[in-house]
Formats: sequence, C-alpha cells, structure tokens
Amino acid sequence: MPASARETPDVVVIGMGPGGEDVAGRLADAGLDVVGVDERLVGGECPYYGCIPSKIMVRSADLVGEAWRIPGMAGIVRVHPDFHPVARRVREATHNWDDKAAVDRFTGRGGRFLRGTARLTGPGEVTVLGTDGRETVLMPRQAVVLATGSEPSTPPVPGLAGTPYWTNRELIETEELPESLLVLGGGAIGLELGQALQRLGCAVTVVEVGPRLLGREEPESSDLVTRVLTGDGVAVHTGTELASVEYRDGRFQLICRRGERLSGERLLVATGRRVPMDRIGAGVLGIPSDARVVPIDERCRVVGTPGVWPVEGWPVGVWAIGDITGKGAFTHMSMYQADITVRAILGQGGAPARYHAVPRVTFTDPEIGAVGLTEADARAQGLPVRAAVTELAASSRGYIHGANGNAGFIKLVASGDTLVGATSAGPSGGELLGLLSLAVSARIPLSELAATIWAYPTFHRAVGTAVAELVQS
Repeated sequence: MPASARETPDVVVIGMGPGGEDVAGRLADAGLDVVGVDERLVGGECPYYGCIPSKIMVRSADLVGEAWRIPGMAGIVRVHPDFHPVARRVREATHNWDDKAAVDRFTGRGGRFLRGTARLTGPGEVTVLGTDGRETVLMPRQAVVLATGSEPSTPPVPGLAGTPYWTNRELIETEELPESLLVLGGGAIGLELGQALQRLGCAVTVVEVGPRLLGREEPESSDLVTRVLTGDGVAVHTGTELASVEYRDGRFQLICRRGERLSGERLLVATGRRVPMDRIGAGVLGIPSDARVVPIDERCRVVGTPGVWPVEGWPVGVWAIGDITGKGAFTHMSMYQADITVRAILGQGGAPARYHAVPRVTFTDPEIGAVGLTEADARAQGLPVRAAVTELAASSRGYIHGANGNAGFIKLVASGDTLVGATSAGPSGGELLGLLSLAVSARIPLSELAATIWAYPTFHRAVGTAVAELVQS
C-alpha cells in the first residue's frame, strides 16, 4: 500500500447522505476547508434506494389502486399493470445510480470529496481507505461530523445467509417484476414496497414476527393497513417466527415454527436497519462496537463517556446526526440535525434540538402519518392521557370519496391541554400530518385548536371533530 497522505482540513464529514451532504456543503459555503467521505453514493440511501425511488414505485401502484376504485363511481375500466415504465422512472430519478451530479454539486461549493471508508483511529484523527487503495489520514482542526446513516440488517435465521435475498436496494434496482415476493418484516419499508408490487402484478406475502403490522404505531393503524393489504390480495402472516429459510430451484421456502411453509420467487428482507459502529471506529469514543446509537446533547455534539472518553480529551469537537443518533431513521431527522450542527460549529446559536414531535409517514395506500407519542407510549411515560378517534368515512369528504376510497381516521392523544401525539391515516394522510405536527411541536392549546375554522368539505375537518371530543371529555 502506498504511504499514507496526511491532511489537516477544518472539518471532516463521515457519510454524505442528505444530512452529511447538507452539513458539508453549508460549512464549505461558510469558507471552511471541508472533506466529505463516503464509500457509497453522495446523497445517501434516500435518493438512490429509499425515499425517492420507492415512492416512485408507490405512486405508480397508487394509480393502479385508484383505477380499481372506478367501478360503481365512474364507469368500467380494465387495468393492465406494466412494471417496465416504473423501473424506467426509477433509473431516471437515480441517474442510473450515478452520483456525479451530487459530487460536482459539493465540490462546486468548495468542498473536497474522498470515496472510501472512514474510521476514527485516534483523538482528532480520521483514516480513510480509498476505493483506489490509497490511505489518507485526516487531522481536522475544528470538527468531525458522524453522518454514517445505516444499512439493512439481516436476522439470524438459519439458511438465510448466502441466499440471493433482496434488501430494499436490490428490489429498487430490479427491472423485472417477480412472479411472487415474500416480504420478511411488517414495518414501513416492507409494507410500502409489498403493496406496490402486489398492485403492479406480483403475488406478495408479508411475514411479521410481531403480533401486528406497524407494531410501533397505533393499533388502529395496524388494523387499517392489515385490512387494506388483505383487500389488495396481499397474504399477511403476523406472529410468525421462522425456523429456517431454504433456496432451491430458483425459489425461496420459509419454514415457520408453527408449521407453515411459504414459497416465493423472491425474498425481501425488511426487518430493520443497523448502524455500522464496528466499521467507523466508535471504540475510539468509548462506545462499544455493538452499541446501537451514539449519545449526543441538544446541539448534536457527541457526549463523552466518563472515565473512558472525556470530551475535553479530544482536540476537536465531534458531532453526530441522522440514523446513528437513534432519534429517528428519517431523512427529515438528519436534515433537522444537520441545521443544528452547522449552527453549532459556526457558533451561530439558535434553538437546540427537540424531539417531542418527530413526524413519520408510512406511504401505503392509505397513508399512515403519525407524530409524537402513541397512546400506549404516553401512558407508559405516566402521563394522564385522553384520546379521541374520528373515522374519515363519517365525514362529508369521506362520503364524497366513496366507500372504496375513504378508509382512514384521525387519532389525537392529549395530556392536559395539549396534544402529545397524533395519527392521520387516510388519503394523503402524510400531508394532513403537517398541521398535527405543528400542533404537537408548538404545544398549541386544545382551546385554540377548538376555536379554529376548518374548511369544508375537507378531510382535515376530522381533526376539528376529534379536538371537540377531547375538549368535551
């Protein structure tokens, strides 16, 4: 290996996903010497394998779903789904998985980019092993920012390792729709992609070890999405633990502990994601390699471990944003923390991080939007809780939409005179979530929400109905 080059930039950003790219670019704009490092594509999972291409698939599938609703409402239609234009749009959106435009965007702002793996190797020291085999030692003068993102995790099911299973990355890249798909995991990724492929012509089976789909959301959300997926033709198996996986003759077999054998051409593993602590040298910070998160303060600065890694023992500050912080594996979380980190490094002050109103959306049809605490979470925290649920079907807009397209509800969770959580499930549930996120974030009193004029006839009037129920309770 060639001798290591040594450089002393102002800031090193490890991971150039949405948050890391934003931090690196804005600090470069401010005149700092910034080096961004990533072994994968600049822009991260979201534009290439996550948010954008998956929602392109979902959008196409939603059009098919809308066509299914025409009978009884607007005539007769025959739908012949075609996956090829979907795959073509995905390739266009990802530039065929080429990040040249993103790299040029960053370097055009004055930053420097190294393609390779970065590892903390000492106090204030980052060693980068480039994809070209060159090693570079970076000794930043001001800051290190950990924005590593996460990667798909694989459950330790006997027989799974070594098979050609898919993660979201392989599914997004496929140009041919499989005849059948087994989905291991009943969270957002598995359900979004599973429903999309079912509607586009693939026979989908979802297998979830927990007692219900979307186990971290309200039980009403789980019931709704299970009912809708089943109506679409998806086979749903909850409370199902796998004994082993087999792959032979081009097909997967899932052998379940309670006796079922489930078969499919392809297997999507969507059981969660993990942060590669072992690869980034987290031990240098006193963080075990098997830790799930890096602890941070309200300015996203990494908190030291007493007796192991005192913060004052490092010559530069270390910040962390995104999945690695455990505050929510969402693009919007990394962007939120990126802004706080940039302001902290530049000494600009501003509001500290607050995590009581983190929004999240599962882009099934209907969409499941949620913010803050679920009713169960709030009760587990010992809060005095009141909850109200309003069905969209009971609203005027729900009647207008018709029985085949008005599935959904509004659920509000209050403690005292403010909302601590809310769910908006239904058509454009993610868009309706915006006003609920504001209400939870700003702690708007229920009395103020009750005095709001809600436009008619809209789905969001259901929020007013639920608020009125809370006020009267």
